[in-house]
Amino acid sequence: MEILKDFFIRIRNIVWREIIIFSHRPVFLFCMIIAPLLCIIFFTSLMHAGLPKRLPAAIVDEDNTHVTRIVIRILDSFEETNVKYVYKSFNEARKSMQRGDIYAFFYIPKGTTKKAESSRQPRISFYTNDAYFVPGNLLMKDMKTASELIGLALTRESLYGNGYNERDALGVLQPIVIETHPLKNSFLDYSVYLNNMLVPGIIILLIMLSTTYSIGLEWKQKRQKLLYEMAGESQYVALTGKLLPQTFIFCLMMIFMDVYFYKFLGFPCNCGIVAMMGVSVLTVLASQGFGIFLFGIMAGEMRLAMCICSLWGILSFSLAGFTYPVTAMDPFLRALAVWFPLRHYYLIYVDLALNGYPVKYVWTSVLALVGFCLMPLLVHNVYRKAFLKYNYIR
Repeated sequence: MEILKDFFIRIRNIVWREIIIFSHRPVFLFCMIIAPLLCIIFFTSLMHAGLPKRLPAAIVDEDNTHVTRIVIRILDSFEETNVKYVYKSFNEARKSMQRGDIYAFFYIPKGTTKKAESSRQPRISFYTNDAYFVPGNLLMKDMKTASELIGLALTRESLYGNGYNERDALGVLQPIVIETHPLKNSFLDYSVYLNNMLVPGIIILLIMLSTTYSIGLEWKQKRQKLLYEMAGESQYVALTGKLLPQTFIFCLMMIFMDVYFYKFLGFPCNCGIVAMMGVSVLTVLASQGFGIFLFGIMAGEMRLAMCICSLWGILSFSLAGFTYPVTAMDPFLRALAVWFPLRHYYLIYVDLALNGYPVKYVWTSVLALVGFCLMPLLVHNVYRKAFLKYNYIR
């Protein structure tokens, strides 16, 4: 009982010491509170409308007939497309795209209507600027759909002219009716797709950087032996007391993120918000554990450990699998992806929050996060030696 009491007293003293350090170093409060809140508000505000809408486009109408004017109205009716300009020549549209005024343009050559009415198969084309990947792809989709609708409309008029009624004409035009049902993110909301990974990824990066910086600061200011003495010469007590305030604050930030996403913004959460809060807390602990491990294997080199954390955090956005599937990556990268906490958070989020599956379907990812939490045990002897012998190298 006395041992347990002594343990809590030492933890309390170290925690109070850390709070005093935070009050003298605003960078900690910025990394732990201000930066996460700014990321949450900024990214959700940036993508509050879901998909980008009313993207500027143009039409080159060299034919200028009643049919081509119908084309313009059809294209402008799409939610993502805004036919901002109607040009009379191809060169005008090309120069406008080069200036960045538009992302795409639809080209209707002269004689299109005449060829269509005489069944001579006219050719129309559209050009998209895929240097801007998202607007270019969205406009290409709308222009492709518009071109198919125009062809069907002209064919329908020809069928009517040959004596077909509406039912028979539709049977020729669309013999099979296709229904599409986007699952889980049914509104195709980019905010749901991106923010649930971008914001946790940035917070994970901040956690690892704060962990390595705060530990390394002890050696930089030559206070590591004092901390070790306060901890009763136990590296476990020293690290636990030192990181406990950060753990509490980062857990609050992640829980606030969950409440803001799933309650306020209405993002899909089929497993219940409490389960995602538990995942968030586990992710915070895993990120801290990984940061402690990296500082240990870098032999107490704060700058090197922080560089590795930065690199690891940036790479996690590519290797988590939410932008490019991990299964399509090189075998080496597939193996490397399991060493990123964000990858496992992503897998748990998809199966629990989006799909609503039981935890048994993601037990490997949960176990991986627990493994990250336990990684400091692999370097506990390094920390013992570091507290007693290592000095900060400028």
